[in-house]
Amino acid sequence: QLHIVESGGGLVQPGGSLKLSCTASGFATLDDYTIGWFRQAPGKEREGVSAIKYTDGTTYYLDSVKGRFTISRDSREMTVNLQMNSLKPEDTAIYYCAAAIVSNVQRMRTPPLIAYWGQGTEVTVSS
Repeated sequence: QLHIVESGGGLVQPGGSLKLSCTASGFATLDDYTIGWFRQAPGKEREGVSAIKYTDGTTYYLDSVKGRFTISRDSREMTVNLQMNSLKPEDTAIYYCAAAIVSNVQRMRTPPLIAYWGQGTEVTVSS
């Protein structure tokens, strides 16, 4: 059983930065998986923000976060980080990390049907 834990959320002013971390445990390797960050704002559907294929580093970004967010992986720590810069109020949401086996990293645009999920971490962008 793969266990996912997110950390790093909080309150930040517009234009500020946060770094979210997603740490996996329970498996010896994540090589079969694509790790994605999703977010869900009140009253909205969960959407894929960014994802990374663990073996080769292929990435996906939601159009609205391109140039502001950067996803990366630390193979030694089995951690995937999401560096979020130039944050906007519309980035406010609960951010979830998920690990899934998908054919293409673009499939992480929407929540996969079968995945391991974390509990989420709240990000609030407000002055």
